Amino acid sequence: MTLSDLLARERRAERRRLRQAATCAALVAAASILLLGLSGWFITAAAIAGAGGIAVAQAFNFMLPSAGIRLLAIVRTGARYGERLAGHAAAFGALARLRPALFRAIAAAPPDRALALGRGEATARLIGDVDAIELRFVRLSGPWGVGAAIVSGTALILLAGWAAALATLACLGGALSLGLLLAHRLEAQGRRVQRATGLLREEVAMLAEAAAELRCYGLEDRAAARIDAAGDVLAAAHIAQAGVAGRIELLHAATIGLASALALTLATAAGAGAPIAALAALAAAMTIDAAAPVLRALAERGRLREAETRLEDIFAAAAPLPVALSQTPASTLTFDGATISPGDRMALTGVSGIGKTTLVEMLLGLRPIARGRAMLDGIDIADLAPATLRATFAWAPQDATLIAGTIRDNLMLADPAADDARLWSALADAALDDVVRALPQGLNTWLDDDGARLSGGERRRLSLARAYVAHAPWLLLDEPGEGLDAATLARVVARLDARIARTGQGLILVSHRPALLALCTRRLAIRQADAP
Repeated sequence: MTLSDLLARERRAERRRLRQAATCAALVAAASILLLGLSGWFITAAAIAGAGGIAVAQAFNFMLPSAGIRLLAIVRTGARYGERLAGHAAAFGALARLRPALFRAIAAAPPDRALALGRGEATARLIGDVDAIELRFVRLSGPWGVGAAIVSGTALILLAGWAAALATLACLGGALSLGLLLAHRLEAQGRRVQRATGLLREEVAMLAEAAAELRCYGLEDRAAARIDAAGDVLAAAHIAQAGVAGRIELLHAATIGLASALALTLATAAGAGAPIAALAALAAAMTIDAAAPVLRALAERGRLREAETRLEDIFAAAAPLPVALSQTPASTLTFDGATISPGDRMALTGVSGIGKTTLVEMLLGLRPIARGRAMLDGIDIADLAPATLRATFAWAPQDATLIAGTIRDNLMLADPAADDARLWSALADAALDDVVRALPQGLNTWLDDDGARLSGGERRRLSLARAYVAHAPWLLLDEPGEGLDAATLARVVARLDARIARTGQGLILVSHRPALLALCTRRLAIRQADAP
């Protein structure tokens, strides 16, 4: 699904709220024009009646127009709140579904594209670019307000003659046309804002991840200078964008003044009395004023289009999922000519950098794999859906990532249905249960981003326990012993040996630690010719 398709679907899903917003926008525009036009007529007529003497003033009926003014004021205020509530409710409902769809598109992108998308850039797309899309939904009611303004404004101004009405419509058309031209010529400024915002988010996220190293080597000032430079670029883009918005606002204000002056002049020339001329002038002003949401949307068009372009790139990159030729965990694995079954233990060996981790990621579908290189139950891995691969392999990566959440949250990523007994069993097999039991809230202990409250060895063992939680016939363990002292490593090895004997799971291991390699009965040496 493309972004355009998704947005069209969301418009259909939110059509009830969008209709409410459009109706309220039309009421706001009509009530505003009628209110100001009637007020102008009432004030002018009352002044003339007062100047005509006591008899004329007493004969002047001020009750009915004043009641009408109050009613219109109430309708305008209520409709304005209704428009905002309905418009933002539609926008928030759409965005709540757009962000998960975007995340799925990132996950479905080709592995090299998805893995290359940094945390800061992904955050910029999921937050900054998606937020810009909110403007699309909030301002969908704008054209309805303009339409209602044209109808109600023309109806009032016609009381002063056709010339005044046509002049107002000409001014409105000219303002919209010039606004569109300005927006087209200055669109690049808005695009710069959106790109600069994303770059600043990416820079901050990247440097924040390296905060400890920056402090260690005294590079805080250099990091701050990089963020300042990115901030200066964004500030310059905002200033340029403010210039665009200022020009469109100036166009709007000048058109209001011109339309009002023309309506007043033409109404007077047509012989309309002072009250009607005042009504026409103010109605003309409010007719043009109703175009403000549309003109402001034009000022933001560059930002919106850049956000849509950045998001569309992600949706366009999403690869179609392979046909699910199997949805059940596979049992027999054939890889580079070697056939192994659950219960077998194979070590992938080779010098550092030869590509052992890359091969593991190929088995998981995280990287493209050549057809014919690996088979599950006789089916090429390249033809298998991700759901099948995830049900077949339980993975503990070399650089494990933990989410900001509880220990329970991190473990249940492998199986949201796992009960506490399974969680504690997995922790015990990873030699981490005693550590977790000693924590104040046990499984409910909160871990900061990437498990910062745990040591490096504890984070690795928690990743290992997470792999144990999954019901999968194969364990893919990438350097599970790194960062562990000899005594802890011995416990991990002994418990892994006991777990495999108990569960019958197969093991594919990447490690340089002799104690772990001793668990494996088979080895597959990765040579340069085999490397990805």
